[in-house]
Amino acid sequence: MITPARRTLVTLAAWAAVAALAACGSSSSTSSGTSSPAPAGSAAGSASGSPTPDLSGVTLRVGQTLWPSLKTQFELAGVSDTPYKVEWSVFPGGDKQLLALGAGAIDVAESSDIPPIFARAANNAAFKVVAVQQGNTLLQEVLASQKSGITSIAGLKGKKVAYVKSTTAQYFLAKLLDQAGLKWSDIQAVPLAPADGATALSTGNVDALASYGASLQLLRSKGAVQIGSGKDILSGNFPIEAANGVLTDPAKKAALVDFLGRLNKAYSYARDHAQDYVTKQVVFTKQPADQALGIFTDGEKQRPTRIAPTSPDAIAKEQDVADTFLALGALTAKVDVASYWTDTLNADVTKVAGTL
Repeated sequence: MITPARRTLVTLAAWAAVAALAACGSSSSTSSGTSSPAPAGSAAGSASGSPTPDLSGVTLRVGQTLWPSLKTQFELAGVSDTPYKVEWSVFPGGDKQLLALGAGAIDVAESSDIPPIFARAANNAAFKVVAVQQGNTLLQEVLASQKSGITSIAGLKGKKVAYVKSTTAQYFLAKLLDQAGLKWSDIQAVPLAPADGATALSTGNVDALASYGASLQLLRSKGAVQIGSGKDILSGNFPIEAANGVLTDPAKKAALVDFLGRLNKAYSYARDHAQDYVTKQVVFTKQPADQALGIFTDGEKQRPTRIAPTSPDAIAKEQDVADTFLALGALTAKVDVASYWTDTLNADVTKVAGTL
């Protein structure tokens, strides 16, 4: 499952993490787009200079974790006039997106570092990571109950610590314990969904909580004490996965490249028009507008949300996540992360996103 954290999107990625709190759920979809010619300056064609395929008959089925964030961002940024049809499908988490990708129900997914690891461990070989959404690493924290008297990660030894299983929360908690000279077995680890973990901390049923999302601010306002953070541990990378068939279909591949360029423009627009973007988003997220604006601007200041090509560094960071989960016993066999990453679109992504 994601971790956050589209998700979506306090930055788009952060709200995705909030939406992915649900353990399961059904998807819904709608469509947008036209078959008008690609606008000047768009990059539907290959960076190699090959002719641009006819995209008028293409439908690109895109997964997302919070409705209708991506669609709304495209409309706000004025980039929704795609020369292909976009079919948006909503899922409760990145893990469900990858299940849909494996079943052939969507063409493109986005998740945190973690869902593709578990998808590959479950023999889902129907996708490749083709690009990365870079996002912030804020609101990923370990909080201690004020009554517990715990003031540091070292103080968690022997204590009940709630965490969100198989997410960024479990990963950065494990890393923080290691930095403090503790092992996972040194704590009483209690796997709970984020909402249940927040309740358990508030009622004193656990001593500490490793979680993510805007609810951490509420817990802190009620006296919970931050004793650790994933800010400098997490990669902030949100892999964008494409079905294998997209990469072998010239028209769909060109549509995907164009889509990623538009997505990058949408992120840039949101950053430059934060008030407008947040005002539209809170209609769906139900967050207080001032809180949402503060979270969004803080996140963009730390690490602006943008599309980037795949890289050895991003692969190495995800491999460390996989190896950590193997050591924790969450995986039963080593996962070779590089086996499902590809640099096939790197030149095209660099061209449309302006990143290297």
